Amino acid sequence: METALLDKQQLMHNAQQSMQQLFQDVEYTEQQKLALTCRILFDHGHDSGLAGQITSRTAKGNTFITQRFGLGFDEITATNLLEVDQDLKPLNGQGMANPANRFHTWIYKQHPDVNCIIHTHPTHVAALSMLRVPLMIAQMDTCALYGDCSFVGEWPGVPVGNEEGILISNALGNNRAVLLSHHGQLVTGKTIEEACNLAILIERAARLQLLAMSAGQIQPIPHELAKEAHDWVSTDKRNKVNFAYYARKALKKHQDCI
Repeated sequence: METALLDKQQLMHNAQQSMQQLFQDVEYTEQQKLALTCRILFDHGHDSGLAGQITSRTAKGNTFITQRFGLGFDEITATNLLEVDQDLKPLNGQGMANPANRFHTWIYKQHPDVNCIIHTHPTHVAALSMLRVPLMIAQMDTCALYGDCSFVGEWPGVPVGNEEGILISNALGNNRAVLLSHHGQLVTGKTIEEACNLAILIERAARLQLLAMSAGQIQPIPHELAKEAHDWVSTDKRNKVNFAYYARKALKKHQDCI
């Protein structure tokens, strides 16, 4: 057996190379990815009526795509999305964006590597936010968020002002996610695929945390091993392969979205 004498690092490297060679990226437009993300998250419990926003920076850099206010995640299609400017004004003059998108504009201004933001109030994240405790990562599947989720302990109120945008953007820091007390969650990504995966993951992490807290004391996992797992599942290729799977599942029920 040729691989029996290889160490773990070499095996991990080989696996990453195989992923790069064997998996072709699925070609969706940015609008299609955003619409798919809305449907994927709807199916994963992120629906809260009209609450929550998903945005994606355009190639222009100073505008972004978002859903039209008044439509639920399950109604979003690639053709009914809006492109808005930094003042949330639709470039085609039709419809309106969710006013809470204002804090997205501050994150885009202050975090040039961020190209997608997802803010939602899924059930388990919302329940955890009521306890005002940080997200605790102590299970392998959720390690993409290990050391990567900030915590806002004081609720700033309805996030439609610039003050909330500055607060949330500063709280994000160098992390990809934020748990907002008495509110919900926010995740970011360099790509739509990355942000979508993290949004699914943060709700799963919150659910696991609540279940574990109800049974006993959560035990920490070794830092080096958690960091290894974080980096292993956080590659661009892994995000795209994951997203492609979620997209296939969503299209079985939501063919109209693209």
